[in-house]
Amino acid sequence: MEDRQFGRIHFLRGENKGRYPFANSLYIEGDNLRVIIDPSCSRGKLAYLRDQKGVDAVWLSHWHEDHFTYLYLFDKCPLWISAKDFPPLTGIEQLLDGYGIDNEDYRNYWKSAFQTSFNFRPRQSARFIQEGEIIDLGSVTVEAIPTPGHTPGHLSFFFREESVLFMGDHDLTSFGPWYGDAFSNIDETIKSLQLLRNIPARVWLTGHDKGLFEEYPAARFEHYEKVIYERENKILALLEKQPAALDKIATEWLIYGKPREPLAFFEFGERALLKKHLERLLRQGRVVLDNGTYVKIH
Repeated sequence: MEDRQFGRIHFLRGENKGRYPFANSLYIEGDNLRVIIDPSCSRGKLAYLRDQKGVDAVWLSHWHEDHFTYLYLFDKCPLWISAKDFPPLTGIEQLLDGYGIDNEDYRNYWKSAFQTSFNFRPRQSARFIQEGEIIDLGSVTVEAIPTPGHTPGHLSFFFREESVLFMGDHDLTSFGPWYGDAFSNIDETIKSLQLLRNIPARVWLTGHDKGLFEEYPAARFEHYEKVIYERENKILALLEKQPAALDKIATEWLIYGKPREPLAFFEFGERALLKKHLERLLRQGRVVLDNGTYVKIH
């Protein structure tokens, strides 16, 4: 699928079909402000827009590395982001802490990856986008919609004139939602998905993969949320057979389906998502924690 334009909004297809480590980006041609949202689609496309069309500001839907990859191309532009998502961008240690990476080997792996593969450069200042803020770019009106869960300050953007909704990393992929960061939240993810489903858009854009829907993607929304409950049911089925500690549960690869490399990416992600589910199941009283072992309540 190629890049598309909807009025003043340009949907920029990411390399590798918008899949990680790339992401789809937006370019907004306002009369008063020209904006790039999530500069990760392609270095070539973004450099062209900077040099030939002009970019006045860069917005991030959230702080993740696959959305700021080419932010360094716009060092002279102000960064706009939610206040809740800005702290990880202030330093490499803060970025690692944002993910909750405490394994020293994994931490070293990601420290190198963030700096070399994703061009991380700390930012000390930003213009904070307020939750629910209405921003007039000149012939383009944008509503910043708080959609936390993936990250605490994740924002979606609704372009009123074109009825275009950009949902960032609520991306409707077959893998399902990510909520494995230190401050991610499954319940907030579910609430955000329900909110996004009810916004009166005519075009739905996301940060990854297909990323562009011109008909209401009802089946995509349904599957995406269903993945959450399927993961939960797999955990409960495993604990039904035998109580287990997190280390043991992680060896079953319930999230990714099978062992995958590098472990610093996949094993970390497996444990992070499992931990969030186990915390939720504890809150719901569906499991108890007995000396480090999770036991299903019957």
